[in-house]
Amino acid sequence: MTRVYPVDEPSRVAEVRRATTVLAQDEGLNDAHAGNAALVATEICTNLVKHARGGEVFLSTLSDRGEPGIEMLAIDRGPGITDVERSLTDGYSSTQTSGTGLGAVSRLSQEFDIYSDAKGTALVARILRIDAQRTQISGILKPLAGEESCGDAWTFKQRGEETALIVADGLGHGPLAARASEEAISVFRRSKDFSSMAILQQVHGSLRSTRGAAVAVAHIDRAGSTVKYSGIGNITGVLIGSGRPVMMISHNGTAGYHSPRLQEFSYPLAAEGMIILHSDGLHTNWNLDDYPGLRRRDPSIIAGVLYRDAARSRDDVCVVAAKTGDGIV
Repeated sequence: MTRVYPVDEPSRVAEVRRATTVLAQDEGLNDAHAGNAALVATEICTNLVKHARGGEVFLSTLSDRGEPGIEMLAIDRGPGITDVERSLTDGYSSTQTSGTGLGAVSRLSQEFDIYSDAKGTALVARILRIDAQRTQISGILKPLAGEESCGDAWTFKQRGEETALIVADGLGHGPLAARASEEAISVFRRSKDFSSMAILQQVHGSLRSTRGAAVAVAHIDRAGSTVKYSGIGNITGVLIGSGRPVMMISHNGTAGYHSPRLQEFSYPLAAEGMIILHSDGLHTNWNLDDYPGLRRRDPSIIAGVLYRDAARSRDDVCVVAAKTGDGIV
């Protein structure tokens, strides 16, 4: 579950802190971890108000990914941080305050990462119930302004050296679009298949009772060093390695209604690359080479920066980044 909170004035700090405390309890965090989560939320939101003239916090629970805990992704379009490393040192401040904010966030989180450039800053902090290395797949969801329900959805599952990843974009917006994408996710989770083609066929058949969706499924096989990809509609899938990015192929149509052709495409898997999937809530003209060092950052940071700079203003948004190096997908 993900909730998005605008943080544009001081009262929003308390709102996000309260929401974080409730989610920490829901995720089964102990009192110490729940207290840390509340402090991290407070520091993150205070920094957004003081230094960035506002921003957004994506507050997510992680139990549905098999690793109970809370993720806080903060995104702003402020002036950026000139010296990120120095900003993480206690006592440093650009506004004559105590300067302990980012240092405290880093110390109190089991996982922390930050990226800043002239367009703003993205920061992710995770408080986990169990200390363990997380799978390097993450994504963000945001509904169209004015809607409570997001018509986009994503999830993944793993089996040994295999990972299956799905993104669905329900036709239109609002509750009916959300129902279509949620049905696609439900079919994906119930399916015992990892084949992208088999899963897409099952989703296509199940969505006939809904308004339909654009759907793409990626099957990542580390042992075979391949990615197999099947899609219906305008989900964008990009395979990034050492060379030029590869746009993976989807066929036109709407899952649940019309698809002239279902087909699986196979691509070589880069040892130190990544896969990015997103709905048409994101423009397709982004280029990771425009962001020095971004490829080395946490997948949530990568998804957040792409959302920050390439999101369309009149659509739901889903962006997912999955790293393929170091045995982490």
